[in-house]
Amino acid sequence: MKTRPLIFDAHLDLAMNALEWNRDLTRPLTELRASEAGKKDKPDRANGTVSLPEMRQGGVGLCVATLIARVEHNAYSPVAGWRSQAQAWAQTQGQLAWYRAMEETGEMVQIRDAAGLEKHLALWNSASATDKTPIGFVLSLEGADSVLSLDHLARARAQGLSAIGPAHYGPGVCANGTDASGGFNAKGRELVKAMDRLGFILDVTHLCDDCFWEALDFFHGPVWASHQNCRTLVPHGRQFSDDQFKALFARGAVIGAALDAWMLVPGWVRGKTTPQSANLTLERFVDHIDHVCQLAGSSQHAGIGSDLDGAFGCEQTPADLNTIADLAKVPALLAARGYTAEDVDGIMHGNFISFLQRIWK
Repeated sequence: MKTRPLIFDAHLDLAMNALEWNRDLTRPLTELRASEAGKKDKPDRANGTVSLPEMRQGGVGLCVATLIARVEHNAYSPVAGWRSQAQAWAQTQGQLAWYRAMEETGEMVQIRDAAGLEKHLALWNSASATDKTPIGFVLSLEGADSVLSLDHLARARAQGLSAIGPAHYGPGVCANGTDASGGFNAKGRELVKAMDRLGFILDVTHLCDDCFWEALDFFHGPVWASHQNCRTLVPHGRQFSDDQFKALFARGAVIGAALDAWMLVPGWVRGKTTPQSANLTLERFVDHIDHVCQLAGSSQHAGIGSDLDGAFGCEQTPADLNTIADLAKVPALLAARGYTAEDVDGIMHGNFISFLQRIWK
């Protein structure tokens, strides 16, 4: 029996969009865009690319879904944050409540372990392409600013939190992220070591170079980079160098390629450059996937972590991507470059699934 197409997207800020952007993600995307016409409070209003129906349309049946709430730092605040850790913690708990509401209505289902993963895969493959199959999600925390204490960390683990990226943009409570420098502080080291003991996945995405190398030294558990592109192709600290990728390959990591335009082509200026003026198409996205595969010598470490609607919309994605459903165009682009059907399946879903099966065995 031919299985239903499946895409595993390793990074989607679904709850952030639902609560901070006030988007009812159960509704059709055309309706969401129409409801935002003329609004200017967010940079991507009326340009959203993600809704749950659109995910099903494109076969995105599994994802890593985030909790995200950074603390505002006076020295660096290009990304909005909260004034205290307590507020950030409360925000993530509100986001968790949204995921629970989605589970209660049958829209989504949280994947916490190998048994849950296998059950969801069986459900997805047995369902028709038109039904309302719940979307499976693995819960991740982007930036650890909201973790008030190690007791809160353990509480989050009990809630089913599976992965944590210690940093986001700039200096954080525990670690330094994009556009910052310096290693972990004492609280951050304690956090990462506790993550190791509690069985978390370490998401190295957004870690500055200093923190990246430190983390690999004192964290011994499973590591991935949920949404990360290549510095060789786009020279900026947000991307990883080839040496960093090689270190991740040695740890068995999978790297999810992201779709934010400024991470795909050099020289992008937010609000000025357009996908058309930059000649940006999904081929450039595939360039980053291909670079990882060529560097690794196989396709086994490559995946997708789209980051779609991560505070940007179709104004800042490839010109031939209108919605998340257009991820379904990627397999043909990979095949045209000589990737086998097995390679393509691995990149589209199999590599991240195998990673989870291995660590949850």
